[in-house]
Amino acid sequence: MNLDAPTPDDSSSTEDVKIMLRVRDGDIDAFEMLVEKHQHSVVGTVARMLGNPSDAEDIAQQVFIRVWKSAARYEPSAKFTTWLMTITRNLVFNESRRRSRARIVPLHDENDDGPVVQHADPDASSPADELLDAELREAVDAAISELPEKHRLAIVLRRYENMAYEEIAKVLKTSVPAVKSILFRARADLKEKLQRYLG
Repeated sequence: MNLDAPTPDDSSSTEDVKIMLRVRDGDIDAFEMLVEKHQHSVVGTVARMLGNPSDAEDIAQQVFIRVWKSAARYEPSAKFTTWLMTITRNLVFNESRRRSRARIVPLHDENDDGPVVQHADPDASSPADELLDAELREAVDAAISELPEKHRLAIVLRRYENMAYEEIAKVLKTSVPAVKSILFRARADLKEKLQRYLG
């Protein structure tokens, strides 16, 4: 099971910084552009961490409110997405700590098949295969939801947001070797929890 993903190219990073600098100058149109461009990513990350779509939308709204309020202090010392995900991390961890019981976290939507068995011909898959795929997705979701929050966020940012180790390290406020160690331990935990599906 490959929970790793390649890093995206940097082409939109410069554009994001330029737009954010306009936001810093009070440009509401630029702010709306950023929200439109990144809201799916923020909502998706929050939903994967908290497991409740309505909560995810509320927290995502708070993320962008904080972006607007913090705009005057914004300095382009890192990628915009790193700064955005750091704000997201803070709000998600705060919300997570307010919750007293663990929840099952859905890690897929209709546009994301997640780490499932791939069929050469999707039309040829039997109902039994589809049932196994759904069962595996649910098992992966449940296993990731049981990880410690830093491990869970590292997996989500790497696998679903395609973030580089360096960017994840900035979001988690740690070193690249620590991120690699966190991901290694998280994958080992997942492999153990999912052993019956990997045999």
